[in-house]
Amino acid sequence: MSSDETRNTGVTERRKRNIPVALDRRAGRKEGKNEPQRRRQVDPTTCERDYTNDEIEFMKAMDQYKRDNRRPFPTWSEVLEVLRALGYRKVAQPTALPGLSPPVPPKG
Repeated sequence: MSSDETRNTGVTERRKRNIPVALDRRAGRKEGKNEPQRRRQVDPTTCERDYTNDEIEFMKAMDQYKRDNRRPFPTWSEVLEVLRALGYRKVAQPTALPGLSPPVPPKG
């Protein structure tokens, strides 16, 4: 018997055993239409906030990009690609970033 066959046999036998668990999370779940659907669009830590149309459009675009490319954590370069795909371009001089950061010095 090869090592692959031994491994597969062990897995099969282990799956057939009835091993008790501390909490069965599947118990009491209702199947079908009453099952709640996952919310993917809005970060649950900020769900109290009213989003602008631009913010919602950006969140939807990022969510679509992450699903299409199987990238749960896109790089900043990928975020910039999504912004450019939405039509955003740098057309004005930089201003101070929001928050406590110091003002951006003028380029020259």
